[in-house]
Amino acid sequence: MTKASSRAATQKSRTRLSSSDRWGILILGGGAVATVLLIVVLLSPRAVNTAGLEGLVTYSNLSRDHSELEQQYVQTPPAGGVHSAAWQNCGFYDQPVRNELAVHSLEHGAVWLTYRPDLPAAAIETLRGLARGHSHVLVSPYPDLPSPVVATAWEVQLPVDDATDPRLATFLSRYEQGPQTPEPGAICTGGTGTPLAN
Repeated sequence: MTKASSRAATQKSRTRLSSSDRWGILILGGGAVATVLLIVVLLSPRAVNTAGLEGLVTYSNLSRDHSELEQQYVQTPPAGGVHSAAWQNCGFYDQPVRNELAVHSLEHGAVWLTYRPDLPAAAIETLRGLARGHSHVLVSPYPDLPSPVVATAWEVQLPVDDATDPRLATFLSRYEQGPQTPEPGAICTGGTGTPLAN
């Protein structure tokens, strides 16, 4: 083999390596882009279906940090934000529960039905009935509530004037462990509090 043909063979070999290297880079680069896009999609706020729920209020980018300090929340009741590391067990309560515990329940996918303490007994019983058979529904009185009843899920809230408002059942079916849940599949038992038997 002549020196010239040896150089040509070496050059050809380099070209092949260079071509395969390019394919490898393209594949790795494409994988990196796909990974970044997946992360962006997973971390982006999920769309909230508001159809049929006139008066629904949504919030965004509420903190999911833990703190054992008492928190001041913008919403009444809170619809997310800094909360306790423990959560409130779901179920029916006839006494107020701590905001910081209930917010952690919301993070687990709970719907929190709060009511004014002076709500008539029949209306309270209607709310209690809404919680029956649901693993992720928390019902409790809430002093100084802006409406007689407020349904809350993570970053979603619906104030209503009447416990028999059909939007409450819609809210429950849509948002209990719904698409807005930051920790889908998390439990709402084994935490703090003992709900009254249904």
